Amino acid sequence: MLPLRKFCLYLVGPALLALLIGVGLANPSLWKPAAVVGTLCLAIGLGAAPKWKGYQYTVWILAAVVAAMVYPSAFLRWGEIDLRNKWLVLVVVQLVMFGMGTQMSLHDFAGVAKAPRGVLVGILCHFSVMPIVGWLLTKVFHFEPEIAAGIILIGSCSSGLASNVMTFIAKANLPLSVTVTAVTTLVAPIMTPLLMKLLAGTLVEVKFMNMMIEIIKIVIVPIAAALIHDYLKHATPARLRRWAVAQLISAAGAAVILITHDDPWALAQSPSVQLAYELIGFALGAVAFGVTYHQLTRRFTRLDGWMPVVSMAGIVYFTTVTTAAGRDNLLKVGALLFLASAIHNAAGYFFGYWLSRSAGLDKNSARSVAFEVGLQNGGMASGLAGSMGKLATVGLAAAIFSPWMNITGSILANYWKNRPVGPGLTPDEKN
Repeated sequence: MLPLRKFCLYLVGPALLALLIGVGLANPSLWKPAAVVGTLCLAIGLGAAPKWKGYQYTVWILAAVVAAMVYPSAFLRWGEIDLRNKWLVLVVVQLVMFGMGTQMSLHDFAGVAKAPRGVLVGILCHFSVMPIVGWLLTKVFHFEPEIAAGIILIGSCSSGLASNVMTFIAKANLPLSVTVTAVTTLVAPIMTPLLMKLLAGTLVEVKFMNMMIEIIKIVIVPIAAALIHDYLKHATPARLRRWAVAQLISAAGAAVILITHDDPWALAQSPSVQLAYELIGFALGAVAFGVTYHQLTRRFTRLDGWMPVVSMAGIVYFTTVTTAAGRDNLLKVGALLFLASAIHNAAGYFFGYWLSRSAGLDKNSARSVAFEVGLQNGGMASGLAGSMGKLATVGLAAAIFSPWMNITGSILANYWKNRPVGPGLTPDEKN
């Protein structure tokens, strides 16, 4: 694998030269493939450069954006498969969230009791700074309603595991970061629809209950499946047998609901009953999938280690599809939307850090909160945009914000890593 990565790294230079020549000659048949090959080779080749290996995932996102902008039709449909199909997007986003969930633990939630002040500050900053700043940016830049709603949406989502990764690199307060991520994920089904209703309700139609159910399907269900797997790691043989029975019953129940949810009698029910019926099916599916996955990990011990790669591949997928679907809109507002995303992201770091310091948190804890506020769950935003059928508009902000936040997060994490302040404890932890 290493020789291949080195070979790809050597190809970056010729690809860049071909790109410049193609642009200079206004020859798209030269510069377009050169741009795609160059970014792909760089994404693969960075694995051979230890100093820059941490930026490899970010360059994969960049390669996805470049490929989608240059050849959009290639990422909208493959034969009879519509890559923008909401069910396909849902499944991919669920896999992303499940992969993230396998890196979480039930013990993560114990941090609430250990450091309540830090967690409370992190949650309040997260669900206030980014939604309000996003709303203000829509007033400044005057984007079209659905694109503006996307900016508010990315600001109203929970934080993702990227914040935990950056906190780890920065050697900040990792337990606080993990706990805030876990709690914001749990409360997102309430907070995200509420914030969207309040701040973006005049821009797009926001159905509170529908959005809440979508978030539960997109985020809570796959993470619950992953936490079931985490629980079973330490379960007794007797409990494992009981969960195996629950697996069979849940799989059968989920299959029945899947088969019958489009039957006339089901469609004749009220919308709330249909949503509840669908949600029960997803909940049963979470139990069945969580137990099945745990059984697989006992046979394939490296499976957990591969799940973050699956998550990254999923993020690359919907970044590519979102960019391809919204290419025309990006050509119109791309520069302004990028500027808005950069300001949004920077404001999250700034206010997350200084509001935490003002609340009495130590520097390491404030650094963790800065990442929790500035780094949003782009997968969740893309999944919600897809469920709304507005991937090409509402989903655009997430497509730009996600790669940018990974770049700035990596830079800030390495900057703070080189300027350590010692172990960070919140006032509650000190007591």
